[in-house]
Amino acid sequence: MSAFLLHGPYGLAPHTAVEWWSALTPRLRFVAFVFAVLALATVVVGVARWRLGARVPDELVARVRAWWVMAALVLGALLAGRGAAIVLFALVSFWALKEFYTLLETRRADHRALFWSFLAIPIQYAWAWTHWYGMFIVFIPVYMFLFLPIRLVLAGETRGFVASVAQLQWGLMAFVFGQSHLGFLAGLPPSPALDGRSLVMFLLFVIEISDVMQYVWGKLAGRHKIIPAISPNKTWEGFAGGIASATLASLAVRFLTPFPVGETLGVALLVCVVGFFGGAVMSAVKRDFGVKDFGASIPGHGGVLDRVDSLCFAAPVFFHYVRYVHHF
Repeated sequence: MSAFLLHGPYGLAPHTAVEWWSALTPRLRFVAFVFAVLALATVVVGVARWRLGARVPDELVARVRAWWVMAALVLGALLAGRGAAIVLFALVSFWALKEFYTLLETRRADHRALFWSFLAIPIQYAWAWTHWYGMFIVFIPVYMFLFLPIRLVLAGETRGFVASVAQLQWGLMAFVFGQSHLGFLAGLPPSPALDGRSLVMFLLFVIEISDVMQYVWGKLAGRHKIIPAISPNKTWEGFAGGIASATLASLAVRFLTPFPVGETLGVALLVCVVGFFGGAVMSAVKRDFGVKDFGASIPGHGGVLDRVDSLCFAAPVFFHYVRYVHHF
């Protein structure tokens, strides 16, 4: 009887939890880890709501619920394959650009240029799909940079020309070119040395944990404003605590990367700092437009652009670091 319990009906020893965990691919391990963290966050918020009632804001509850949906969509696409991942990031770029352009005071002469700006999205992501790095890296910064002002000139309206061309081009650079680095990385065929989709998971985890922990540390210990004229809620304590927490947390998902411990910490620190300034730049944009959020499509978070603002800056830096150091 004891032999049956030890070896099972077929003479095979049952796997331990550690063995099952080790048998999972890095991506599946990451998905299990993320949903475990979300489950813990849901329980903590639920208990806090039960014990404290109205003192726990509805926004916090909505944020946790939205994280479940966002995690399911993003991780589902990354697990489904490179095509699904590229389509997802293309849609994110489209929606982010749409939210930004909606805030602009556009002229009638800008409408055709707006059309070409949106058409640039599938073209840019096509370069990512085909791994044509040369065109990927110059299409928007060079060819769209030259084409958009020509299209605006052909509209025959000079009043507001400089403002229009600057805003259209900046939107393309930040929300399409910057974000498309995620698509290129996710579209890389996996190899023993480098798995692009796993690296995207690593970057997303570190950046989002940094954003969350900056918010938490700011609420718990924030005293000294870091850029009060731009974002009055950002503090030095939130900045330092959030980035330190995310940098250390990166070690929990190091299995997604080819990085040793020291490099993992260095890369995480780099993208967290760059991501912070990406968020600060987008806060300045919102201040300029006089809005609190870029949209209301994600309950508790604002718009899509409010959720990916840090990635607009962090994604290109992470991409080129991996490209030039690890040679893909």
